[in-house]
Amino acid sequence: MQIILASQSPRRRQLLEQMGVRDFTVRPAVGEEKADPGLSPAELVEALSRQKAAEVAAGAEEDDLIVAADTVVAIDGLVLGKPRDRAEAAEMLARLSGRVHQVFSGLTVRRGDRTVTLHECTQVRFRKLSRREIEAYLDTGEPMDKAGAYGIQGCGAVLVESISGDFYNVMGLPVCRLYELLREFGADPLAAGGAT
Repeated sequence: MQIILASQSPRRRQLLEQMGVRDFTVRPAVGEEKADPGLSPAELVEALSRQKAAEVAAGAEEDDLIVAADTVVAIDGLVLGKPRDRAEAAEMLARLSGRVHQVFSGLTVRRGDRTVTLHECTQVRFRKLSRREIEAYLDTGEPMDKAGAYGIQGCGAVLVESISGDFYNVMGLPVCRLYELLREFGADPLAAGGAT
C-alpha cells in the first residue's frame, strides 16, 4: 500500500509528516473542481475533497490510499477561498477583522472501492485590525495563496485572537480526524512507529 497525498500544499505535507507518516507520495489533483454554488461550506469542502481523491485515484493502483483535503473560510454565509488579487485579499481581511469566522476542511480518504469523506469546522476570532496592519500583512505576500487571505502558521498568527476547535484544521488538515481515518484504513502512523 502506498499513501498518496492529493495536494500540493506544503502545509499539508508537513502535517502528514508531523503525524508520523514518512513514506508517502505527493500527487496533486490538477483538474478544476466544480461544486454546486448552493452547497453549504461543509458540503462544499466535502464535495471538493471527494473530487480531488477521485481524480488522483483514477491514476493510482487499487491498493493505494489516497488522502485529499479542501479548506475554505466562511463568514456571514459567504465562502472565502483564495483571493484573486491584493484588493480582494484586503477586502477579506477587513471583513474578518474583529469578528468570529469558521474554517471548514473537507477530508476524503480513499482506498480501492472504499471512500470516507467528512469535514471539520474550527471557530476563529480575529482581533480588530487597522487599515495599516492589513496593508502591512498584504506586503508580506502571505495572504495570496491562502483561503480567507491569511495563514495562521505564518505572520497571520498575529491576527488571531482565539480559536475553538482543531488548530491544524485552520492550517488545512484536521490531523486528529485524519489519524482516526488512517487507522480505519489500516495505516496507523503511531503503531508503525512513525514509519508509515
